Order: sequence, then C-alpha cells, then structure tokens
Amino acid sequence: QSTYCSTMVQHCEALGRAVQVVNLDPAAELFSYPVMADIRELIEVDDVMEDESLRFGPNGGLVFCMEYFANNFNWLEESLGHVEDDYILFDCPGQIELYTHLPVMKQLVEQLQQWEFRVCGVFLVDSQFMVESFKFISGILAALSAMISLEIPQINIMTKMDLLSKKAKKEIEKYLDPDMYSMIEDSTNILKSKRFKKLTKSICGLIDDYGMVRFLPFDRSDEESINIVLQHIDFTIQYGEDLEFKEPKEYEEDKSALVDEYFQDRVDE
Repeated sequence: QSTYCSTMVQHCEALGRAVQVVNLDPAAELFSYPVMADIRELIEVDDVMEDESLRFGPNGGLVFCMEYFANNFNWLEESLGHVEDDYILFDCPGQIELYTHLPVMKQLVEQLQQWEFRVCGVFLVDSQFMVESFKFISGILAALSAMISLEIPQINIMTKMDLLSKKAKKEIEKYLDPDMYSMIEDSTNILKSKRFKKLTKSICGLIDDYGMVRFLPFDRSDEESINIVLQHIDFTIQYGEDLEFKEPKEYEEDKSALVDEYFQDRVDE
C-alpha cells in the first residue's frame, strides 16, 4: 500500500495536482512521502505489544489499535482540519480480516461519508501471487468480500506488473476480466480434484453471479498504467467540480480500451 501511495503522490505532483496522505497503519515504519496525519501519534502497535497488562501479539495488537482508533475518530477529524477539494489517500493496514471480519474499516468509511467525503476503496493484490488459478480465486474472493463488507465503490488492482516477465504478463491478461468456468477447464489438476469438484464449481459460480470483481494492471514504471488507474478512481468519485458525469456504458468502453492499450504496448515492447 505504501508503494502505491508513494507512486501516486509522485504522479500527481508531476501533474501539478494536490494530494495528501494519511497513514492509518499503526505498524508502519518509514515513508518516502510526507503524511498530513499519522495514526502512530494516537496509538502504535509496538506500544500495545510491550504493554504487560495486554500481552498482545502482532495481529492482536493491530486489532486493538484499530478498535481504539474507531473509538477516537475525533483525532482524525482534527488532523484533517477543513480540507476542500483535496485528494486524500488513506494508507490502511493490509490485514484482510479488518475488511472482512471486523467492523472497524466499515465504521471508518461511514464516518468519512458523514464528513461528506466521496470514498473509493482501492484493493491491491500482488500480481506475482495471482499467476496461478487457485491463488487467483482466493484473491478474487477476498476482493469480493471486502466490496460487500465496505459497501463502497472499489477499484481492484494487480500491482507489481513491472516485476513480471513478458510471458507472465501475457498469461495474467486472462485474469483481468476472468471467465471462471473456462478457467476451471484450462486449469491445473488442483482445481480439477474430484473430491472438491462441486465446491470449486459453486465458488466459481458465485464469482460469476456477482460479476463485480475486475482488475486493472498497475505498473509503477509506466506512466500510462498509473494514469489509467487514477482515471478510473476519478470517474468513480467524480473528482473535480467540472468533471462531467460518464454513463456506465461509456465507462466500460473506456476501461476496456485503456486495458487493451496497456497490453498492446507491452506486446510491442
């Protein structure tokens, strides 16, 4: 998440666009960009873990910190001040249970909306993790679970595309807009296990029925790739007072064209 924030900050600065970052990860260490607010000023995981009366491990300490944060949203309100028309990145913890099992992040989203923020979730998945079908299904279920739990528009991104080989980039193209049933047929024996055949088919059917999760490639070394992601987020939150509303059909056509253009550029290279 921090690499994504750093890349977006640099990209927006190059465009002459104002952007702020708020760190909401109480276990964060160093940043390569300035933050306008840092949750570690309120509470820090190391302090919680060192408290002999609590005796939490890393995961328990993180949950404790985030629940403490949820009870002290006034700290965030004071830190944000009176911002107008600013694009703010909230760098959140990466533990998936905060978005699927616990109410903390949902409470944060609701609070931001009460403060009249337009909120868009950006769900990041490592593309190196997603090159195998069974891992992809796990990733897509996590993304879907977060979307349903948070109930906000969500852009799903495959990160670290710049670290993939040309062959892997070509292979991962099918995961951006997946056909789950075709994936079962073309996949390894792991997904074709007779023992779990019905379960696998049901999971793929669930993903297809919802049809909500699609991924965008994110290559931090390619300006056009970064710009594509930023444009999709802008469309989602309708960033800018003079931004005209785009009809859903036009939006999908733009998205398809932009993704096709990205992969065509990679092939040409």
